[in-house]
Order: sequence, then structure tokens, then C-alpha cells
Amino acid sequence: MIAIHLDGRKMELPGGSTLSSVLAGHPPDCAVGIIRPATQEQMQTANLAIATTAGEITVEVAGQEGSSVFSAPDITGRLTLHWADRYAAAFGPFPTSIKPSRKPRVYERGDVILGCGGYDPARSYLILARTRHAADHGADDSGGVIGRVVSGKGMLDRFATGDRITGIEPVVSWADTSRSFTTKDPGLVLEDGMQIVTRLEIVAQGYGGGRIDTAAAAGVEHMLLTLQDGRFSVGRAASTHIFDTRRAGTGPLNREVRRPRREGAVTVRISGKSAGGIAIYRVDVPASMEHTMAGQVVHGIELVRLAQENDLLAVSVTPQRIDLLGRPLAEAQATAAAAGIALKTDREGETRIVISQEPGNTLDVLNEKAVTVTTAPVEKVIDIVLDDRAAPMSCEVFRKYTGLDEHDCGMMPVFFKFDDVVLFKPAIEPGTKITPENPPVDEAPAAALAITNDSRKGTGLVGVRMSANREFGPTSEPFEGTNIIGRVIDTQKLKKVKEREMVYIREVRP
Repeated sequence: MIAIHLDGRKMELPGGSTLSSVLAGHPPDCAVGIIRPATQEQMQTANLAIATTAGEITVEVAGQEGSSVFSAPDITGRLTLHWADRYAAAFGPFPTSIKPSRKPRVYERGDVILGCGGYDPARSYLILARTRHAADHGADDSGGVIGRVVSGKGMLDRFATGDRITGIEPVVSWADTSRSFTTKDPGLVLEDGMQIVTRLEIVAQGYGGGRIDTAAAAGVEHMLLTLQDGRFSVGRAASTHIFDTRRAGTGPLNREVRRPRREGAVTVRISGKSAGGIAIYRVDVPASMEHTMAGQVVHGIELVRLAQENDLLAVSVTPQRIDLLGRPLAEAQATAAAAGIALKTDREGETRIVISQEPGNTLDVLNEKAVTVTTAPVEKVIDIVLDDRAAPMSCEVFRKYTGLDEHDCGMMPVFFKFDDVVLFKPAIEPGTKITPENPPVDEAPAAALAITNDSRKGTGLVGVRMSANREFGPTSEPFEGTNIIGRVIDTQKLKKVKEREMVYIREVRP
């Protein structure tokens, strides 16, 4: 018999057992963390966490000179802001043995420079470059760059009179001498003493402790939406964090809670090209103006440390998202009752479907312990199937502008109706690219759902044709201007819609 630990729980198994024997019910596409029995240790990196009265920065130290300066006895007691201008901020003075070269040098933003005032080493300074500039800071022949700010660069612009450095500590990373790794191999033979970590467990920011804080409600909702499929997709694995890029580009988002990002912190990127992406941190790093807090890992941090790019990780978040859109009213009422939430509806009826809810965010609903829903008769809700394999880009655009990217129920207005064709006009932003893909071949099938691509003037128009056609697509455009994105299940309901009427749609996933 061998003994292993599965998510912290000790198990005894017959010798020769494989990974599949302990992963019943685990998603086969998700990797698990394997820690072979060996001594774990901490490894000190070349980075230093520097605390100041204005905030925290992380500096990557370069060379022995930098190490000796930062480790000098009582150095923090001497590092008060002495002067600052648009180019740099200098902390000191303190004595060193440098030999000034009396030559100007070019420095980049974030450079940490060891220089001196009046070419006197007894009055040396730690100088932080705020912008690219050329200057003679009294450095030695090397230019005096002893490090670089790698995190918290925004702090460089906020140092003011009276600020000082209050602490310098090494950044410690987790290391393991046991050749730990992630794997999806069900045939991996288990070893005595092996640790297996199968999933991440996250608690939302503001949830727990007997109360609910809604300060981060929007960021938490974005995290719940991204992770609602029970997967964290590692699109990028950096030394400090792993990053799920699936909803990157959906921003900008609001800044809600800004705090230092400790190990296991979950944040949402709120601006830039990656706005909307979700990060989980492997090490402590300072707060950032570009991130808002969304949660904290409470189980599975080892899996975060071991994850590789392109890994899928099983994840659960507490609380679960409360999104009632697209559900039959009876099902929505049962969900609300199970969560201890009072549900108020505009109309009762077993055949009604929820089309909106207020509040919209999970934390707000849980805090108020009440939710109000608007419903529509099932006859007004049309079920569709989208074809992501054949038209991934067009399906993405369609979901975004009908609301199906965030909810199980979306909407779009009827634009025009004639013969066996119904046209819809979602409010697609001008300039949105709809690249030609998946055009009909020989015939546009009956009930096909399509969107007009950028090759035609009517780009963005959505259409359905009840019968097959060998000449025109569902939006009445030639085949080359037509992107088939799926099909409509409830074609009989379309016969009753009227122009300018809002139609509600639900996506049925195969």
C-alpha cells in the first residue's frame, strides 16, 4: 500500500495505482498538480519589495554593488526623499565608497541609480528615474544603475516631500526540488508520499465573514462570468502570476478595490488591450492602478505555482453566480428560494421566461436578499444554436451585441420582414470587423441564421430564411456577403413577429 494526499486529504491505495483511480468526476481536459515526495524549500529571488510612505515598489537588483547597498545596516533609516524633479527622485544621503566618473549618462524610466551629491561619496543617494533622461548623478564609470523597478512604476510619479523608504525585504518565491509539474495523464503511476492538487477554490472579494461588501460587485461579477464554466484557462504564465485571457479585450472596466496583490489574489485587469483578463498571483506584488481585486484563492495555490501556459485548471468560486436570465420563471423562483432570496416578478405564469433582473450583480442580490425579474411569454423567446467551429469570429460579434456573451438570454430588434425572410438589426458598433467566413455553398439551408459580412453595405444585419435558397443567403445577400453563424430552432415563432418588435433569444448549446 502507498499513502498519498489528494487535495490535502490522506488516502491509502494499492501499489501501482494510477492517477485515474483518484480522479473520478474530474474534468479530463483539466490539469492537476503533482508534487513528488521531497523537501520543499523557499528560494530568494533577485527582487526586493521596497515599502515607502507613498506605497510599495518591487526592484530587481543588478550586481553585487546593488546587493551591498540594499543590505547595508540601518539603510532604511537614511532613505528620506531629499530632492525630486520631473526626471528623478533621490533618497538619502548615506555614505558609500563609489568613485564618481563626472560624466552624464542616459537613464530609462524605472532605473535605480547609485549616485552622490557634489561628487562626495559620503553624501550618496538612491535615485529613482521617473522618465528617460540624460544627467550626471555622480555615479561611477558603470553609470550607477544597480537595479530596475519591475512593479509599481506608478509610484515613481507620486513621491513628494516627506516621503521615505520604510522597509526593504527580499521577495521569496516557492521552489520545490521534487520536479513537481502539472499533468492530464490518467496513467501516471502514483508514488508513496505524493501530493495531488486537483482544483482551485476561490472566495469572491467582499464575500464571507458573516457580511457582504459590495464595493467590488462589478469586478466579482466579471470574474464569476469568466469562470462560470469551472475552468481557469492559463493564456499566459509569468513569474508573478497566471492570466486567463478569454475575456481580455472586453474592457475598460471600473476600478473598485485597489490593494497590494498578495499570493493567491485574484484580480481583473481594467484597462489596456488585456482589460477583462483575470490574473491569479504566485507571489506578492504591489497594488496596481490597472487591476481591481475580485477574489482570493483559498485552496490550490500549489496548482497556481505549477501551472504552465495553455493549462486548463478546474476552479470553483464562492458564491456561485446568480444570473436568472433565460430561465423559466419556476426555475428562477426555485433558484432564488434555495439561496434565501426573495423574488419579485412582473407577472406569474409557468410558461414565462426571465428576460432581465435587478440587481444585476450577484453580490448586490445577496446583500439585498431580493431580486426583481421581468419576464416574457415563452412564445416570444426564440431558441438558436450557434456554430463556433465554422464561424468563431462572427459568433463572437453576434453574442457581444445581443447580450448572449454575458447571459443565457439576449435580444435584438426586428428590422424588416418579407416573404419567408426575417431581418434583425443588433446595435453593432461602427467599425466592428465582420470578416467573411462560412459562406453558404450551393444552397443556403432553411432556418439558417446568418450575419452580413464586411464585403456588403449592410454589414451587421442578421437574418433568417424559412426555406432553402440557391441564390441568396438568410440576409438576402449573395453568398459571398453571407456568414452562416448557426440555425434557428423555433422557426414557427418567427412567423408571428412584427417589424420594430424586440425579439428575445436563448442559445441552446449542443
